[in-house]
Amino acid sequence: MVTATFRFYEELNDFLAPDQRRRDLSCVCARAATVKHMIEALGVPHTEVELILVNGESSGFDRQLCEGDRVSVYPKFERIDVSPLLRVRGQPLRVMRFVADAHLGGLAHLLRMTGFDTLYDNHFEDSEIERIAVDEGRIVLTRDRELLKRRGITHGCYVRALKSRQQVREIFARLDLAGSARPFSLCLDCNAPLRALDPAGAAGRVPDGVLARHRSFVTCDRCRRVFWEGSHWRCMRALVEELVQGAGTDPG
Repeated sequence: MVTATFRFYEELNDFLAPDQRRRDLSCVCARAATVKHMIEALGVPHTEVELILVNGESSGFDRQLCEGDRVSVYPKFERIDVSPLLRVRGQPLRVMRFVADAHLGGLAHLLRMTGFDTLYDNHFEDSEIERIAVDEGRIVLTRDRELLKRRGITHGCYVRALKSRQQVREIFARLDLAGSARPFSLCLDCNAPLRALDPAGAAGRVPDGVLARHRSFVTCDRCRRVFWEGSHWRCMRALVEELVQGAGTDPG
């Protein structure tokens, strides 16, 4: 037997018993049980499901469950209703990567901070965002409903919050990102991977006082910036811990 955690979103909760709705469900499963078997055993018809994430990655119904798996199950999003935040059409994406529109620069930086590949440029035209989404298989993040109506965009998310910290909390809750976050692995400015840098490599690239007080550094090979665990990092760390540890809280 294995134990897995399930979370159902939006109207899929209507199929669950009242005490199972809108919360994490810890379920004991047969060792050979598949995602489909357990979803339907809990009362949700497989025909009502559009997207399944197992540990933050897109999964099919036939995946066998392993000990400790976290399964997030989302409904179809084709209904005409402006209230759903997530609007996904076509095939689910295997990797959570994003492209943000010109009004969501703060959100883009916070998603990068938590390790999610997020493209952003405040000069992106809508047509360019559409092309990137199609060519690179990215989820569009926007507060512009008209952008999400473009024919080529199959995966998009209408962001309801106005401030970046509330926006990243919203996206984490709706897309269940906590389990796949990789904090401080990407450059906040370039979106490129960061790598460790020893103090000798940081010499001459950071102030002498910083070099004397810190022994741990990372750098971006694209923009050549060097980062260390100063007061700003501690502030960011507090937000990251809130996002990652909030996996079991109700997004509402």
